[in-house]
Amino acid sequence: MNGQETEVKFFVKDLKRVEMRLRELKAHLIQPRVHEVNLRFDDPNGDLRRSKRVLRLRQDTDAKFTFKGPSEERAGGVLSRREIEFTVGSFDAAKEFLEALGFVPVVFYEKYRATYELNGVHVMLDELPYGDFVEIEGEDINTLQVVAGLLNLNWGAIVKAGYHALFERMTGKYKLDPGQLSFEALKSIQVDTQDLEISYSDDQQK
Repeated sequence: MNGQETEVKFFVKDLKRVEMRLRELKAHLIQPRVHEVNLRFDDPNGDLRRSKRVLRLRQDTDAKFTFKGPSEERAGGVLSRREIEFTVGSFDAAKEFLEALGFVPVVFYEKYRATYELNGVHVMLDELPYGDFVEIEGEDINTLQVVAGLLNLNWGAIVKAGYHALFERMTGKYKLDPGQLSFEALKSIQVDTQDLEISYSDDQQK
């Protein structure tokens, strides 16, 4: 993927209900639920983080390099940023390559993700160690808003922070390592919306 990534993110109580709704709407399943392992890299001075850029190596069904530029907020709280992504042959070799260039892994995070396509946009169902999320990604903001409405998600409850930034909001309280966003690290912690400073977007669903 090369170009501009435009997406909205929602925190949800009932991810299964969202998936059932996608199936009712005849959404196309692009990628069944898969475990993702992600490493975020930076130089020893932390220059990428300071400039709000991301260099990531991901392993799911393939190994992928991703670069993301700084986020820009567009109308209605939608985030947009430059993204360059491509597949590499080996996760381990790619990690060694980045380290040889002087980059160091600074964050490990994992999640489960299933991806659907509906009305020309991608809908990702994400299971993080601290809760479940829906990401909707496409080019046209109006279409993103329409799809969110079809999925009964409250547009006013958009999450404007990335997954690691949300994690950092709770690390101090629970004495967690900010560089280790894993299911193992959070297995005994019951996270609530106050910890993450966000609201559920599907509260209207009973």
